[in-house]
Amino acid sequence: MKFLIAAALAGLAFNAAGAQELGNGKAEYMNSCAVCHGPEGKGDGPLGDELLKRPSDLTRLSRRNGGEFPYWRVFAVIDGRAMVPGHGDRDMPVWGQQFLPGDVKKYGPNAGEIVTRERIHDLAGYVETLQQ
Repeated sequence: MKFLIAAALAGLAFNAAGAQELGNGKAEYMNSCAVCHGPEGKGDGPLGDELLKRPSDLTRLSRRNGGEFPYWRVFAVIDGRAMVPGHGDRDMPVWGQQFLPGDVKKYGPNAGEIVTRERIHDLAGYVETLQQ
């Protein structure tokens, strides 16, 4: 299983130059989310079959929300540090906790929190672009 995860992550990882060309949200998505949700957000990532519950199809969030993208709900689910009513059990990583230690180490406690929140905003904004 660890080998499968490492191989999937390696296949989806981007170098720094590629990340700049793609924009922060897409690069962050490809590095952190695509392994489960798939490169196009359809829930068909390479680790999807290994999980107990299939990852969500992120391309239909607006459709399931009356045609409006639920930005702040998506932000809260990605961040994961606060309970999101109605979201149920947490099946995906708590990205706020995953990102924060490295960001704090690099930028300090206050700026680290700001950088972590910005990364999550970038991700939520990119997920919004995936809507069909």
